[in-house]
Amino acid sequence: MHKTIINNGLTCNQLQLSNTIRQLWIEHVLWTRLFILSTAFSLPDLQYVTERLLQNPADFARVFKPFYGEQTAMQFKRLLTDHLSIAAQLVNAAKAGNATEVNKQRRRWYANAEDIARFLASINPFWNECEWRDLLFDHLRMTEDEAVFILTGQYKKSIQEYGDIQAEALRMADVMTCGIIRQFCIR
Repeated sequence: MHKTIINNGLTCNQLQLSNTIRQLWIEHVLWTRLFILSTAFSLPDLQYVTERLLQNPADFARVFKPFYGEQTAMQFKRLLTDHLSIAAQLVNAAKAGNATEVNKQRRRWYANAEDIARFLASINPFWNECEWRDLLFDHLRMTEDEAVFILTGQYKKSIQEYGDIQAEALRMADVMTCGIIRQFCIR
């Protein structure tokens, strides 16, 4: 690939990496939203939406593998799959009105986010565990709010919240991209 510098200072390789990671994070929040909607309204596409959502961790692993190797990529895939599985259990408990189970799954979800933040910081010296924890906790809080808005018929608020979720996803993508570029001196 060319090493031409783009107007904002990114090379083509850096821009391609950025676009790929941004797409993955946007897909992550988009398919999560679609899962919430399909679950909330018992839509017949739930199985297919779930399958597509669960493809996202494998897509991330494919991007990670050339940089971090198979084992590390698979570890991230597992952590992100757990993140999605816990989220699904949380949404289902909320839909059922089971507050005890909601609280249990919420605790598991935040513990998983701490595991993801710790893991990311351990594989890249340019990724800060506290920064990732803050980003992921914001992501969880906003996603849960989005689900509550949908489940309680506050659709306009859910759409507004989703806009914030997308912006947060792009922040996570940029932090991830910048760390990889710096760690591997991508030109």
